[in-house]
Amino acid sequence: MDILFEEKQKAVQALNDLKIELHKKGWFPATSGNLSLKVRNNPLIFAVTSSGKDKGKVTHEDILFVDKDAKPIQQTNLKPSAETKIHSKIYQNTDASCVIHIHTVNNNFLSEVFFEKGYVPIKDLEMIKALDIWEENAYIKIPIVKNFFDLDTLAQETEKVITKKVPAVLIRNHGVYVWGKNEFEAKRHVEALEFMFEYMKNLILFKGSLNIW
Repeated sequence: MDILFEEKQKAVQALNDLKIELHKKGWFPATSGNLSLKVRNNPLIFAVTSSGKDKGKVTHEDILFVDKDAKPIQQTNLKPSAETKIHSKIYQNTDASCVIHIHTVNNNFLSEVFFEKGYVPIKDLEMIKALDIWEENAYIKIPIVKNFFDLDTLAQETEKVITKKVPAVLIRNHGVYVWGKNEFEAKRHVEALEFMFEYMKNLILFKGSLNIW
Protein backbone atom coordinates (compact mmCIF):
# COMPACT_ATOMS: atom_id res chain seq x y z
CA MET A 1 0.00 0.00 0.00
CA ASP A 2 1.50 3.32 -1.01
CA ILE A 3 0.60 6.97 -1.33
CA LEU A 4 1.90 9.69 -3.59
CA PHE A 5 4.71 11.94 -2.45
CA GLU A 6 2.49 14.98 -3.02
CA GLU A 7 -0.25 13.48 -0.80
CA LYS A 8 2.25 12.86 1.98
CA GLN A 9 3.75 16.33 1.79
CA LYS A 10 0.35 18.03 1.84
CA ALA A 11 -0.83 16.02 4.86
CA VAL A 12 2.41 16.53 6.80
CA GLN A 13 2.36 20.28 6.20
CA ALA A 14 -1.30 20.61 7.20
CA LEU A 15 -0.85 18.61 10.42
CA ASN A 16 2.33 20.40 11.41
CA ASP A 17 0.71 23.81 10.89
CA LEU A 18 -2.31 22.79 12.96
CA LYS A 19 -0.16 21.17 15.63
CA ILE A 20 1.93 24.31 16.16
CA GLU A 21 -1.14 26.55 16.26
CA LEU A 22 -2.87 24.44 18.92
CA HIS A 23 0.36 23.98 20.89
CA LYS A 24 0.57 27.76 21.28
CA LYS A 25 -2.76 27.60 23.10
CA GLY A 26 -1.25 25.19 25.65
CA TRP A 27 -3.42 22.28 24.56
CA PHE A 28 -0.61 19.67 24.23
CA PRO A 29 1.06 19.67 27.67
CA ALA A 30 3.91 17.19 28.26
CA THR A 31 3.72 15.75 24.67
CA SER A 32 0.07 14.75 25.28
CA GLY A 33 -2.64 14.74 22.64
CA ASN A 34 -2.54 13.81 18.99
CA LEU A 35 -3.76 14.84 15.55
CA SER A 36 -4.64 13.04 12.36
CA LEU A 37 -5.69 13.81 8.80
CA LYS A 38 -7.39 11.40 6.40
CA VAL A 39 -5.51 10.90 3.14
CA ARG A 40 -7.65 8.24 1.49
CA ASN A 41 -11.06 6.81 2.23
CA ASN A 42 -11.03 3.37 0.62
CA PRO A 43 -8.92 1.77 1.85
CA LEU A 44 -8.65 4.09 4.84
CA ILE A 45 -5.24 5.74 5.17
CA PHE A 46 -4.52 8.64 7.48
CA ALA A 47 -1.59 10.66 8.72
CA VAL A 48 -1.15 10.78 12.50
CA THR A 49 1.30 12.36 14.91
CA SER A 50 3.95 10.03 16.27
CA SER A 51 4.10 9.12 19.95
CA GLY A 52 6.10 11.03 22.55
CA LYS A 53 7.14 13.98 20.38
CA ASP A 54 7.21 17.63 21.44
CA LYS A 55 4.33 19.17 19.53
CA GLY A 56 5.88 22.60 19.80
CA LYS A 57 8.56 21.58 17.30
CA VAL A 58 8.60 20.36 13.71
CA THR A 59 10.94 17.55 12.66
CA HIS A 60 10.96 14.84 9.98
CA GLU A 61 9.81 12.32 12.62
CA ASP A 62 6.55 13.99 13.62
CA ILE A 63 4.09 12.27 11.29
CA LEU A 64 3.52 8.75 9.98
CA PHE A 65 0.86 7.09 7.86
CA VAL A 66 -1.36 4.24 9.05
CA ASP A 67 -4.24 2.06 7.89
CA LYS A 68 -7.64 1.43 9.49
CA ASP A 69 -6.04 -0.94 12.00
CA ALA A 70 -3.64 1.83 13.10
CA LYS A 71 -0.66 0.01 11.60
CA PRO A 72 2.02 1.91 9.64
CA ILE A 73 1.64 1.39 5.91
CA GLN A 74 5.38 1.74 5.33
CA GLN A 75 8.51 0.61 7.14
CA THR A 76 9.27 3.06 9.95
CA ASN A 77 10.87 3.29 13.37
CA LEU A 78 8.20 5.73 14.47
CA LYS A 79 5.38 4.69 16.80
CA PRO A 80 1.85 6.00 16.19
CA SER A 81 0.20 7.91 19.02
CA ALA A 82 -1.23 5.49 21.56
CA GLU A 83 -4.87 6.26 20.81
CA THR A 84 -4.62 6.00 17.01
CA LYS A 85 -7.34 3.33 16.94
CA ILE A 86 -9.80 5.91 18.27
CA HIS A 87 -9.02 8.14 15.30
CA SER A 88 -9.69 5.19 13.01
CA LYS A 89 -13.07 4.53 14.64
CA ILE A 90 -14.05 8.16 14.15
CA TYR A 91 -13.12 8.06 10.46
CA GLN A 92 -15.04 4.83 9.96
CA ASN A 93 -18.22 6.18 11.59
CA THR A 94 -18.34 9.82 10.43
CA ASP A 95 -17.54 11.98 7.42
CA ALA A 96 -14.53 13.43 9.25
CA SER A 97 -11.24 14.12 7.51
CA CYS A 98 -9.44 15.56 10.53
CA VAL A 99 -9.38 14.50 14.20
CA ILE A 100 -7.95 16.50 17.11
CA HIS A 101 -7.31 15.11 20.58
CA ILE A 102 -6.27 17.54 23.34
CA HIS A 103 -5.89 17.53 27.12
CA THR A 104 -7.00 20.60 29.05
CA VAL A 105 -8.00 21.36 32.63
CA ASN A 106 -11.43 22.46 31.44
CA ASN A 107 -12.35 19.31 29.53
CA ASN A 108 -10.93 17.09 32.30
CA PHE A 109 -12.93 18.96 34.92
CA LEU A 110 -16.23 18.59 33.08
CA SER A 111 -15.61 14.96 32.17
CA GLU A 112 -15.25 14.21 35.88
CA VAL A 113 -18.13 16.22 37.32
CA PHE A 114 -20.61 14.98 34.68
CA PHE A 115 -19.32 11.42 34.34
CA GLU A 116 -22.19 9.80 36.25
CA LYS A 117 -24.66 11.59 33.96
CA GLY A 118 -22.84 10.17 30.94
CA TYR A 119 -22.59 13.44 29.04
CA VAL A 120 -21.89 17.14 29.42
CA PRO A 121 -25.08 19.16 28.79
CA ILE A 122 -24.64 22.43 26.94
CA LYS A 123 -27.59 24.74 26.39
CA ASP A 124 -28.38 28.15 24.90
CA LEU A 125 -24.77 29.15 24.26
CA GLU A 126 -24.09 31.19 21.12
CA MET A 127 -20.91 29.20 20.46
CA ILE A 128 -22.98 26.07 19.72
CA LYS A 129 -23.47 27.55 16.24
CA ALA A 130 -19.77 26.97 15.56
CA LEU A 131 -20.62 23.25 15.56
CA ASP A 132 -23.01 23.88 12.63
CA ILE A 133 -25.99 23.51 14.93
CA TRP A 134 -28.42 26.31 14.09
CA GLU A 135 -31.40 25.80 16.36
CA GLU A 136 -33.34 28.07 18.66
CA ASN A 137 -32.70 27.11 22.30
CA ALA A 138 -30.05 24.66 21.11
CA TYR A 139 -29.24 21.86 23.53
CA ILE A 140 -26.46 19.34 22.97
CA LYS A 141 -24.88 16.49 24.91
CA ILE A 142 -21.15 15.76 24.72
CA PRO A 143 -20.81 12.02 25.53
CA ILE A 144 -18.30 10.87 28.15
CA VAL A 145 -16.51 7.52 28.05
CA LYS A 146 -14.68 5.83 30.91
CA ASN A 147 -10.90 6.05 30.54
CA PHE A 148 -10.19 2.37 29.95
CA PHE A 149 -6.53 1.41 30.30
CA ASP A 150 -6.88 -1.11 27.47
CA LEU A 151 -6.83 1.00 24.31
CA ASP A 152 -8.76 -1.52 22.20
CA THR A 153 -11.58 -1.36 24.74
CA LEU A 154 -11.36 2.43 24.85
CA ALA A 155 -11.65 2.61 21.06
CA GLN A 156 -14.64 0.24 21.05
CA GLU A 157 -16.45 2.15 23.80
CA THR A 158 -15.76 5.46 22.07
CA GLU A 159 -17.21 4.10 18.84
CA LYS A 160 -20.47 3.31 20.65
CA VAL A 161 -21.16 6.96 21.57
CA ILE A 162 -20.13 8.70 18.35
CA THR A 163 -23.03 10.74 16.99
CA LYS A 164 -23.59 12.66 13.77
CA LYS A 165 -24.88 15.78 15.50
CA VAL A 166 -22.09 16.46 17.98
CA PRO A 167 -18.52 16.09 16.63
CA ALA A 168 -16.87 15.30 19.96
CA VAL A 169 -16.37 12.65 22.65
CA LEU A 170 -14.89 13.23 26.11
CA ILE A 171 -12.74 10.61 27.85
CA ARG A 172 -13.03 10.83 31.65
CA ASN A 173 -10.04 12.62 33.20
CA HIS A 174 -8.19 12.27 29.91
CA GLY A 175 -9.21 14.68 27.18
CA VAL A 176 -11.55 15.33 24.27
CA TYR A 177 -11.68 14.02 20.70
CA VAL A 178 -13.07 16.47 18.18
CA TRP A 179 -13.41 16.11 14.42
CA GLY A 180 -14.43 17.92 11.26
CA LYS A 181 -14.69 17.54 7.49
CA ASN A 182 -11.29 19.22 7.16
CA GLU A 183 -8.62 20.71 9.43
CA PHE A 184 -10.26 24.15 9.43
CA GLU A 185 -13.61 22.76 10.59
CA ALA A 186 -12.01 20.50 13.20
CA LYS A 187 -10.05 23.47 14.58
CA ARG A 188 -13.24 25.58 14.70
CA HIS A 189 -15.05 22.82 16.55
CA VAL A 190 -12.34 22.29 19.17
CA GLU A 191 -11.98 26.03 19.80
CA ALA A 192 -15.74 26.39 20.24
CA LEU A 193 -15.96 23.43 22.60
CA GLU A 194 -13.06 24.59 24.73
CA PHE A 195 -14.69 28.03 25.01
CA MET A 196 -17.92 26.40 26.20
CA PHE A 197 -16.08 24.04 28.55
CA GLU A 198 -14.28 26.95 30.20
CA TYR A 199 -17.51 28.92 30.50
CA MET A 200 -19.31 25.98 32.10
CA LYS A 201 -16.48 25.23 34.52
CA ASN A 202 -16.43 28.84 35.69
CA LEU A 203 -20.22 28.96 36.02
CA ILE A 204 -20.26 25.74 38.08
CA LEU A 205 -17.56 27.06 40.40
CA PHE A 206 -19.31 30.44 40.69
CA LYS A 207 -22.70 28.92 41.51
CA GLY A 208 -21.32 26.04 43.54
CA SER A 209 -23.72 23.67 41.79
CA LEU A 210 -23.98 21.47 38.72
CA ASN A 211 -27.56 22.72 38.23
CA ILE A 212 -26.54 25.65 36.07
CA TRP A 213 -29.34 25.55 33.48
